[in-house]
Amino acid sequence: MNTKKRLAAKILKTSHQKVRFADGSLEEISKAITRADMRGLIAVGKIKKITPNEQSRVRARENAAQKSKGRRKGKGSRKGRKFSRISRKDQWMTKIRLQRVFLKELRERELLSPTQYRLLYAKSKGGYFRNKRHIKLYLSEQNLLRGDEVPEKGMPNRKEQPPKTKMSREKGHTP
Repeated sequence: MNTKKRLAAKILKTSHQKVRFADGSLEEISKAITRADMRGLIAVGKIKKITPNEQSRVRARENAAQKSKGRRKGKGSRKGRKFSRISRKDQWMTKIRLQRVFLKELRERELLSPTQYRLLYAKSKGGYFRNKRHIKLYLSEQNLLRGDEVPEKGMPNRKEQPPKTKMSREKGHTP
């Protein structure tokens, strides 16, 4: 049977250790003499080449599930430079889009005049503002918002909200 196994291994282009014979067909295999006979048994499935054990994806899937929740993404797990994870361009695009949407919102609510809107738009394009909060701060310091609708701390359309903590609700604190 060793010669048969060696012959089958040559046909299958693998090691003789990776060749398996089907249990019920050992008689048939022992009668096979030529390579053509062996090829016929391989085609029928009585002689098989076992596949090597491949790397399990179980742990990889678990890690991916955790990463989707935001785990395993701390400073110590990061490889690559600061801007290789999120490029400077992508960071800029998200920042400028937020700022432009905010300015557009203010203009639509007529809290900014068209000239002020243009001025702020140009400033944001030039990278003057760090973020949306910085725009709000600038508006409140420069008194650029129109009318009596100038909100507290430069926050447009800020709604009255109930106190967040149980203790402040009990004491009757209001924002």
